[in-house]
Amino acid sequence: MSITRNLLITALMMSAGHVVAASSVDLSVKGTITPSACEVSVSNGGQFDLGKIAAKDLSPDGATYLPVLNAEVTTTCEGATLIALEPKDNRAGSAHINDDYLFGLGLINGTEKLGAMTAALRSHIADGVVAYSINSSDGGLTWTTGGFFKPTSNLVSVRQGATTAPVPVQLLVSTLRIEAEIAPTNSLTLTNEVPIDGSITLTVRYL
Repeated sequence: MSITRNLLITALMMSAGHVVAASSVDLSVKGTITPSACEVSVSNGGQFDLGKIAAKDLSPDGATYLPVLNAEVTTTCEGATLIALEPKDNRAGSAHINDDYLFGLGLINGTEKLGAMTAALRSHIADGVVAYSINSSDGGLTWTTGGFFKPTSNLVSVRQGATTAPVPVQLLVSTLRIEAEIAPTNSLTLTNEVPIDGSITLTVRYL
């Protein structure tokens, strides 16, 4: 009797497994066509120049923090539009510290990580009115205060008043603040000139 019961349970389990699968499945493709296009530009053509830095002036045991760099970022839309800026680290994997907010400065000899930098948007004027930074790590579903970019899964937009929701803008002028650091020189080969090679692409994302 127990043998029959076990066989029956096994048969029911096998049958239940087959019910899960279906012979067809629906797919959907969604999106939105926006009537307003936006463009973004950075002063000085997006070039930040730290000049030449003597290797002897760098710390062998700790990070050396370089002068803060600022540039003006202007985002212009044909009409008031909900937008955000999304960064891409073009030197991904070269930051000398594993941190969600650090972008790379390139490699020496293909393996030595030269340093890292942060990038943040602040001091916004949105259509003539002061605005404040907000960011999202889930594609714009939720927002928190703060204007630091992250190399992955990060959007930065602006708010006004007490809300943390993005506001539509036609002309947004912001300050982009770059803070770079060089890794401890005891981990670097600096017998020849080495370029500081940070690179970020900013893309307008429509919300």
